[in-house]
Parts: sequence; C-alpha cells; structure tokens
Amino acid sequence: MKISIGTKIKEGPWGGGNLFAKNLISHLESNNHTVVNSLEDDDIDLILITEPRKTSESSAFTHVEVSKYVQAVKNDCLVVHRINECDERKNTNFVNQYLIEANQIADYTVFVSKWLKNLFISQGMKDKNKLVILSGANNEIFKVENHIRWDGKTTLKIVTHHWGAHWNKGFETYKALDKLLGEDKYKNKLEFTYIGNLPKKFKFQNSKVVKPLSGHALADELKKNHVYLTGSVNEPSGNHHIEGAQCGLPLLFLDSGGTTEYSQDYGVKFNEFSFESAVDYILKNYEEYKLKIQDYPFDAKKMSFEYEKLFLEMLSSKEDILFERSKTKNIGFFDLYIYKLSRKLNNFSFSFKN
Repeated sequence: MKISIGTKIKEGPWGGGNLFAKNLISHLESNNHTVVNSLEDDDIDLILITEPRKTSESSAFTHVEVSKYVQAVKNDCLVVHRINECDERKNTNFVNQYLIEANQIADYTVFVSKWLKNLFISQGMKDKNKLVILSGANNEIFKVENHIRWDGKTTLKIVTHHWGAHWNKGFETYKALDKLLGEDKYKNKLEFTYIGNLPKKFKFQNSKVVKPLSGHALADELKKNHVYLTGSVNEPSGNHHIEGAQCGLPLLFLDSGGTTEYSQDYGVKFNEFSFESAVDYILKNYEEYKLKIQDYPFDAKKMSFEYEKLFLEMLSSKEDILFERSKTKNIGFFDLYIYKLSRKLNNFSFSFKN
C-alpha cells in the first residue's frame, strides 16, 4: 500500500502533529508500506490529510489539491482526514468551519478524542464514517525505565513542557503554581520545571525554565521529576502529557477538552477553582497514582496499529466507499483541466532537466 501523509516533517523540537506523522510513518514503513508526503506520484492508494490549511508550516498539501488528485489522477485513491485542531483551543473563530468544509472530500475521518468529535458533530459535521483514535508517543523513547519514584520526604518535583507558547497551553495554571511556590506552605515541598517556549514578556518567579527539548533529551529531563502537570485548555489531545505519563509520571491535569480521556484514571484532575486542593491531594496520594501510571495504555505503537488497521479495512471495502463517494459533487471541469495540464508541464520539466 502506498500512503501519502500530508505533513512536512520537522526535525528537533516541534508540535504534536509532527511527532504523530513521524511515529506513523515509522510504523507503516516497518510493515512494508510505502509512505510519501506529496501528491507527485500517480499510484497513491490512500491519502491522509493532516493539515489542510495552506498557511500552516506543517502542511504538505491541502484538501483542494487532494480533491484534484483524486479526480484527475487516480479516482480510486481513498482519503482519510485526521482532525486534531479546533477554534476552542486558541480562541479563534475560523478553524472549525474551514475543517468542516475541507472534510467534505474525506471518505473517513479520524478524531484524536471523543470530545473533539462531539464538538464538530455539534457544529454541523455529518456523523458518518467518523472514528476516534487516541494518540500516543514513541515508547522506545518515552518509557518508565530509569524513572525514580518520589520518596515522600524530599521535594516533589512537578514538570510540564510545550512547544507552543499560546496562553491556553496552560499558563494560567502554571502561573498559579509558580505563585504557590513562593508561599511558606509549599516552598519546601514543591519544585516546578517548565520545558519549552514561553509567551512574550512572561516570566516565572519561582520556577525553573529549560529550553525546548525533544527525543531522548526530553525524556531524560522529564524523568528527573515526579509528577506531570498539564493546564492546557480545550486541548484536542496533546502529546505533552502522554509523553510525561509514558515516562512514569502520575498526572495532574485540568479537566478540559480531550485531555481527560487520556488522563482520567492516571492522575488527579482539577478545575479553575480546585488546583491547590489537587496539588495537596497528589502530595498525599502519590503512591496510589504512581502504581496506576504503570498501566498507562496510550503509545505510538497502539495508535499506529489502529491507523494501519483502518487503512487496510478501507482498501478491502474500496468498492463500497467509491460508490458512496460517487454521490457527491465533483469539482469543475476547468479546474481539473488546469490541474492536469500543470502536472504534465511539471513532468515535462523534470524529464527535460534529467
């Protein structure tokens, strides 16, 4: 099977979508599938749209380009749309509608949480051929090995990490913890380390800041701590708390968005009014959650297997899927003509240069 994944891979510290693509590609290639990240080949069996917005740095192609490819190049190519974004995450007002429109060309849609799926269904997306596949991190990097549990006597070390510096990433919570560290009740009980980028002009007063890290360096830094904190607001899924959990750190998490689905049984939740009491609770009950986190089930292998299973099932049901697709509206003849012509010119240019 040849699969095109619509992500421009970035090396080094980057967002969760980039890690998703890297992990999935590794799994698919190890199982003898061919993976590309463009629409240049004429023999693609399935296209995975990960970021249809042309303005995004991570976007390898848009839904418009996918639609033209399917109709002008290979009309039995199947299309899956992975949705891991929403307006609610960053207080925007245009993302959801754009994704709903882009989704119309998809044969199947994968959401990264039930919360996100329900959000889009409530805003007008049709509830057909929709699936939730929970995310996971690379368990060859993010693993419990070499993590040292808290002894209950020394300072409890809390950590979080983010590539993005938007306020909704949890900075209201992180500011609150930083303030607690300055109080007599907590200053000898807690430490907090923030790994990653900070909002402009934002500074911690009592916390440690580490530059953005990735891979083994990030895992090693996470494992220097005892509890993982996420205050991210309306997070569709988030890779950060998954990486922390896979490293053996019980979770302290804001009950918001899809985060709860990943964290419910593996830590202590809080809301805007109960953060301090949640901190007190995990101080007293750390061992209980340290035991639970050993069974944390979400990792990249499980996630990638579920994607591969979906792709193979779609291929085996291709005739039915294509029949359903035939009922939808096609793009205009003129647009297809221009697209076909541009591909011919590009191929001619490539052949001439070589």
